[in-house]
Amino acid sequence: MNPAMEKRNELLAQTVIRGLESRNMKGYYAKTRADALDQALSLIPAGSTVTMGGGMSVHEIGLVNALKKGEYKFIDRDGMADKRAAMLAAYDADFFLSGANAMTRDGVLVNIDGNANRVSAIAQGPKKVLFIVGMNKVCGDLDHAMKRARNVAAPINAQRFGLSTPCAKTGACMDCTVPDTICCQILTTRYSKHPDRIHVILVGEDLGF
Repeated sequence: MNPAMEKRNELLAQTVIRGLESRNMKGYYAKTRADALDQALSLIPAGSTVTMGGGMSVHEIGLVNALKKGEYKFIDRDGMADKRAAMLAAYDADFFLSGANAMTRDGVLVNIDGNANRVSAIAQGPKKVLFIVGMNKVCGDLDHAMKRARNVAAPINAQRFGLSTPCAKTGACMDCTVPDTICCQILTTRYSKHPDRIHVILVGEDLGF
């Protein structure tokens, strides 16, 4: 990565971390994916029950593979026949892993969901929530974060899953209400009522969509 971009990411991350701290959340900065993996594993004690919703960023830093190979109780939704049971188990997990569709410079996280299992677990249930967020997801304010989530993340995910939505065809949100829509629930996490529950690892590389 260009040294100037590396410096920009590091400085911006410190602003985001201060914003998270003001919202009763904990932030960390990892320069690389490898650093992010090390940071994540340092936060998850051996023997922990861990699960996740959809999250490309979690996969991209190698965290899923590391948990499957390590001394953890990883609830693999994709590997279970009963998807509903896997989703319900998330609410009693020690750690719930997630990416973010967007976030603001002052620490507000934005997530859009179709089935709502991911946003509901972020909001309530698991003892801790660990976000993996590439610096490409950081936006200037909530309005821009919402636009990113709906006009960048949602269309790409709709295309990735082969869904028949207007955004999959046009690349932009049409505020649709078609059966395939994945913008059913929108969660803005602006404060954590419970100290030490929400942790965010900011990564100085592009991750996810």
